[in-house]
Amino acid sequence: MDRLRISEIFFSLQGETRTVGLPTVFVRLTGCPLRCQYCDTAYAFHGGSMRDLDEVIAEVKKYQAQYVTVTGGEPLAQKACFALLSRLCDEGYNVSLETSGAMPIDSVDSRVVKVVDIKTPGSGEVDKNRWENLSSILLHDQIKFVICDQEDYRWARKVFIEHQLASKCEVLFSPSYQQLAAGQLGDWILEDQLPVRLQIQLHKYLWGDVAGK
Repeated sequence: MDRLRISEIFFSLQGETRTVGLPTVFVRLTGCPLRCQYCDTAYAFHGGSMRDLDEVIAEVKKYQAQYVTVTGGEPLAQKACFALLSRLCDEGYNVSLETSGAMPIDSVDSRVVKVVDIKTPGSGEVDKNRWENLSSILLHDQIKFVICDQEDYRWARKVFIEHQLASKCEVLFSPSYQQLAAGQLGDWILEDQLPVRLQIQLHKYLWGDVAGK
């Protein structure tokens, strides 16, 4: 039977992506091979508890929500994550996956909206980007850059243009919380007329750095 190490399962408003503001169940898996300098979920690197897949699904069903987000840590570091994603889709949920982009995504169920982070130099983990993942991006997926400073912005803009990301899916530029002002990032996007979506982390504006929110 498929088992996963779960850090937490909680109900909140989606703080990011195209479903921002919608009530969502979050399933946070334990463990991550990356150590981004701005990480806000370091508590999920270790610990958690082993759960059967049926147990996870039963807990998700306690909440009246259409949307489920599987996140981490890095959820794809656990092989059973693929079965979890498919099972959630089979149960009729709108399912999204938040992944660092450092793990292969080609086996993710095509019904899942993959939110793939491309790590900038400012993250400290730019060498972990798995560029071959871009060939597995579907139109309903999203690519995210967390921008720490103007150097990061210029790097992300270059990647956006060179890899023709606008033709692959929606692209999100998100200012690193308390490192870069959202308005400054917005100014740069408008100045360059870059066809990306500026994204802020709504949950942090509502509740700050509160675990389980």
